[in-house]
Amino acid sequence: MEDNNKNSRRKFLDKGLKVGLATALGGLAISKISKLSAKSNSNPEEFVELMTTDGTIIQVDPSEVQEINHSNTQEPTYNVREGMPNRKFVMVVDLARCKNALKCQSACNKNHYITGDNAWIKVYKMQEAKDTAPYFMPTTCQHCDKPACVTVCPVDATFKRKDGLVLIDNERCIGCRFCMAACPYSVRVFNWSEPDQGEITVNMDMANANHEYYSPDYAGMPSLKGTIDKCDFCPHQIKNNELPHCVSACPNNVFYFGDKYEDTVSNRDEIVRLSQLLKDRNGYRLMDGLGTQPSVYYLPPVDRLVDFDEALKNYKEFESVEKPK
Repeated sequence: MEDNNKNSRRKFLDKGLKVGLATALGGLAISKISKLSAKSNSNPEEFVELMTTDGTIIQVDPSEVQEINHSNTQEPTYNVREGMPNRKFVMVVDLARCKNALKCQSACNKNHYITGDNAWIKVYKMQEAKDTAPYFMPTTCQHCDKPACVTVCPVDATFKRKDGLVLIDNERCIGCRFCMAACPYSVRVFNWSEPDQGEITVNMDMANANHEYYSPDYAGMPSLKGTIDKCDFCPHQIKNNELPHCVSACPNNVFYFGDKYEDTVSNRDEIVRLSQLLKDRNGYRLMDGLGTQPSVYYLPPVDRLVDFDEALKNYKEFESVEKPK
């Protein structure tokens, strides 16, 4: 039996499976692999038992393994056009909770330096028919898994990352507006004139002084005349493990945000299972039949938690305010 065990060990090590064994060790790496036949006189009790990637228990001489110091291991370089591997970011909008407070829009505008009608988040009064109950519906970029906007862009200014975010590089954008025509959700805006973004100029000077060059996930970069803007899911927040500004600013917890692969989303005050939330509340996606596969889900406005008449006052007050030109 002992000879059979030794033969098995020889066979395993002779195959040179250094990578597989190093992975199985979880912090130990093979420093020098040689046939155990050279160690045939060793005491079996001195061997270290380890498990391979396929679950097989083997014995390795302690002198043939060494500990790896992970403190010197560098994290993978973050690439804004690649995004975060093994992540899939999604948003859920609970229409039963929206009372048109517009805190989501104001927070988005403030942190992205957006003004006037070019707001990336818009809240619409919805009513299917005269006799049906009205409700308010926030709309934003759907960050589709199969985005038509990316397909039609002739200069690769609009692109989709591995983590599901669809972004715009307005340094590449030529203003052809093909993406606006292709988007079925009408969530993109075009900068017809030079955006009036005030204090952002100061931020730009600081960025240049610190050699922080432009990237599509840099919050506070100025919009450019003749280019497209839209919701970006706040990648500068996600990169720091923080929620998008609209989610954290909403006083009514309308927005949930999270990772579909982890099956969890948060509205700032609670963390819930995405799949269970969509199942229990009959979650749906806008125009799902088009095949764009949006990353934004909606929960129907049933059992509403807010008084619509009170929300309507906010809507009328907002409409009565003269919008900046």
